[in-house]
Amino acid sequence: MKALTLPSGWKLFAALAGLTLAMTAVVLASQPDPDGLRSAIRATARSSFALFLLAFLGSSLVTLLPGPRSRRLLQERRYLGLAFAFSHTVHGVLIYRYAQQFPELFWANRTVTSSLPGSVGYLFLLLLTVTSFKAAMRLLGGRAWQALHSTGMWLLAAVFCLSFYKRIPMGGWYPLAFALMCSAIAIKLTAKLARQQRRNTHALS
Repeated sequence: MKALTLPSGWKLFAALAGLTLAMTAVVLASQPDPDGLRSAIRATARSSFALFLLAFLGSSLVTLLPGPRSRRLLQERRYLGLAFAFSHTVHGVLIYRYAQQFPELFWANRTVTSSLPGSVGYLFLLLLTVTSFKAAMRLLGGRAWQALHSTGMWLLAAVFCLSFYKRIPMGGWYPLAFALMCSAIAIKLTAKLARQQRRNTHALS
């Protein structure tokens, strides 16, 4: 029997984007609004978070757990990142639709100030998406591109962390999501330290 081959590159992006749209359609069809919209918002938040973690940890897992799987993850990081951007765009569209159709529910426990971190996150998500293509990468230059993407990913990690932290009292999946985000940050920092130690060792030798 032929082994199952997972898609890669743009085929991987298309598959993940298609799954996101299918999941959203099923959730919206399964419940009347506003419950359907709220459930779809939560579902796309989870899919976005899962895809973000894969993109965020790609290089770190290669450092700490080298092997074919971690190398494949790193190889597909660009397309995982774009799939995250797609999922989170769907998430944003659903939030906008919810705010337009049910403003009294949307603004019940929300202020403009509380929405600021998410808005900044979406701004950086747009910048990261636009600069994920070769023309923009050449225009920015390697050093500026690296600085933008490193800063953007860390800022998005902070936005996820803050969002989950504020919702811990609500229970559900939020305490687990907060713990996973904190663990991912710890893994990222550990990998950075490991790479620095290797560079120091090579310099000394």
